Amino acid sequence: MRNTQGFQTRTTHRGIFSMRSMTRRIGVAVVAAATVLFGAACGVGSQSGAEGKVDVVVSVNQWKSLASEIGGDKAEVTSILANQNVEAHDFEPQPSDIAKLTTAKVVVVNGADYDSWATKAMQNASGVAVVNAAKAGGISAGQNPHTWFSASVRKATAKAYLAQLKKAAPDDSHYFDEQYAAWQKKEASLDEATAAVKKETGGVAYGATESVAYYLAKDLGMKDATPTGYAQAVENESEPAPGDIKTFQGKLENGDIKLLIVNDQEKNSTATMIEKTAKASKVPIVHLSESMPSKYTSLVTWVEALVDDFEKTSAH
Repeated sequence: MRNTQGFQTRTTHRGIFSMRSMTRRIGVAVVAAATVLFGAACGVGSQSGAEGKVDVVVSVNQWKSLASEIGGDKAEVTSILANQNVEAHDFEPQPSDIAKLTTAKVVVVNGADYDSWATKAMQNASGVAVVNAAKAGGISAGQNPHTWFSASVRKATAKAYLAQLKKAAPDDSHYFDEQYAAWQKKEASLDEATAAVKKETGGVAYGATESVAYYLAKDLGMKDATPTGYAQAVENESEPAPGDIKTFQGKLENGDIKLLIVNDQEKNSTATMIEKTAKASKVPIVHLSESMPSKYTSLVTWVEALVDDFEKTSAH
C-alpha cells in the first residue's frame, strides 16, 4: 500500500532492519557507550568552541550550511560526514567522531533512521542540546528520511536550532536572531521560486530510481508514479523483481511517467537500465545526488538549483 510519506508502506527501511545494519549498529552502540564515558571525563557539553564560539556538530553535511549561516561568527560548526561519496546509512563512525558529537554544545542530526549512528550516540550524552531535523519537522522513523529537501522541515529545524543556540549563548541572542532573519529571507526567496515552478510541475507524474527527491517533488506538487514493487525493493536494499522493472519501463514507454528522477549517488545496473529506457522514450530526466555537491555554498542555493532543473526539464 502506498505511503504518503514516501514510496510505500514498508516493514523494513534501508539501513534499519537488515542484518548487516543491525550488526553494524550493535558495534556503533558499543563505541558510543565507550566514547560517552570518555566524553564525560573530558567535559561533555563544553559551552564554547574556538575563541568562545558555540561548539556545534552536525552529523551529515546536508545540514552544515544551515547551522553555519544561523550560527555565523558566534558558532564553530563541524560536520562528521562530509564526504559526498559515503552514504550516511553505511557510515561507520570512528571513536573520535562519536567523541565530537558527545562533547559538543549543540548537535544537529537528521533523524528518521538516516544517521542512526549519530542519534544512538546522543541518547546517553549529557549536557548536549540535540536538534533532530526529522522530529522537528514531524517525520517519524520509517518515513522518507531525506528531510533536507523539505521546505517545512528546513524551517522547523532552523527554528529549533536557533532556540538551542540562544540557550547556549544567551548574550549573543540578538546576533543569532539577526542571522536567523537573514536565513529566513533566503528560504522565502526559495519558496517563491518553488511556487512559480509548481505552476508547471504541479500534477506531473514522475518516477524515481531512488526516493531521495520525494519531499522536493512533493513541494513542487508532483505525483509519484514509481511502481510500488520497484520502490519497495529499492528501499529495502534489494534487487527489484524482473516484473517490477518491466512495469517501470512500460510506464516510461507509454507515457504514464512524464519525468524520471535519477539519484546519481546510488546508481547501479538496474537504475542505469531504467535511465536508458527513459532516454529511448524521450522522457526528461533530472539528475541529483543525496549529498550536497561541493560547488554549492548552502543548502538553499543547492535546492534552488534543483528547482531550476525541474523547471527546465519539465518544459521539454
